[in-house]
Amino acid sequence: MAKEKIHVGLEIGTTKVCAVVAECGRDGEIRLLGVGESPSRGVRKGEIVDFQNASKCVHDALADAEERSDQEIKSVWLAVTGSHLESFNNRSSSSLAEESEITEKEIGDVEYKAKEISIPKENVILHSIIQRYYVDGQEGVIDPLGMLGTKLEADYHIIHGVMTRIQNTIRCVKEFDIDVDDVVVNSVASAQVVLSDSQKQAGAVVIDIGGGVTDYIVYHDGVVRHSGAIAIGGDHITNDLCIGLRIPITRAEKLKIEEGSAMVGGHPPGEKITLRNDTGFSGKEVDRELLNMIINARVNELFKILKKRIHEVVPEHLLGSGVLLTGGCSMLRGVREVAEMIFDSPVTLVHAHSVSGPTSAFENPHLSTCIGLVKYAQAVNADMPEETIMSKFKKLLNFNLGL
Repeated sequence: MAKEKIHVGLEIGTTKVCAVVAECGRDGEIRLLGVGESPSRGVRKGEIVDFQNASKCVHDALADAEERSDQEIKSVWLAVTGSHLESFNNRSSSSLAEESEITEKEIGDVEYKAKEISIPKENVILHSIIQRYYVDGQEGVIDPLGMLGTKLEADYHIIHGVMTRIQNTIRCVKEFDIDVDDVVVNSVASAQVVLSDSQKQAGAVVIDIGGGVTDYIVYHDGVVRHSGAIAIGGDHITNDLCIGLRIPITRAEKLKIEEGSAMVGGHPPGEKITLRNDTGFSGKEVDRELLNMIINARVNELFKILKKRIHEVVPEHLLGSGVLLTGGCSMLRGVREVAEMIFDSPVTLVHAHSVSGPTSAFENPHLSTCIGLVKYAQAVNADMPEETIMSKFKKLLNFNLGL
């Protein structure tokens, strides 16, 4: 009988720290065993700004996940994000001495050469994702292993980020003698569980709107074409409401979730929302139209930036499956409708699929990244031996984690 393996996905977000414990069968099934969460402190725009506070939140989320799953957590697959992340596409080639069979060595050589491209000295490569191979100029090669040729070329999507910022995220976990199996960019993880193969083939954008950062990834012809992160998220909307309406930040967050919409109009003119008295707050009436106008302005800004970035690399007509929204802030009323107007394309709210376990967990968009980490781990373990990625990460990148 196929042996099942336990994987843990951990996301240290701006708003929440989430840990998902799941059982992965060799048949591809993923079954959630438990989800642990903790309010996030010491994290701003997806990056660690207060190590001690962030570490405490990581500890609390992992302890919660252990209790709920009845599993001891020894290692995690860790999500990373932040506006320091950058990406580009690069082609590399390897010439064979004479017409001969292409082996794993030649395939490894072209990947290594693809990553030899110059990046800032403070950065490190996180992902080199194959797009396509060419053998002696032949296009559309999916796997060149065993083919005959004199020249092998390959296109890769490369994602890199600032080494110290990634180290700080890793150290928040290692602080508790828990290993990091690998670090995975948020958008790469989310796409594992919200996109189908047919959507990747037709072309699609996944936009994951978190508290401090919005991550995105673009597929076409079944491969990654573009990815990135923008330091705008749900917390920026909350802060806008705090300033614009002159109310405490906690009341602004509550008002955003319970009453707010990214769409303006559709309500009686002059409609007011009454905020009750609270400790240190004397109460207030808020104009609903003003509330929604403030939210709309920030959401519009976000989607316009995304549209410009995405369409500079991938034309709109190549995105047949449209835009897929996930992440906690995607649940805000009106966000999908605004996205449809900006992108002039079908927009769908999505969550993790092909997962079993507590429905409330995998149907919650804010867990897409964490569940995606588990799916990513499952795919990597199916393709690679036990030493997997973190050891490879250290060797290939000469990356001293300082741990």
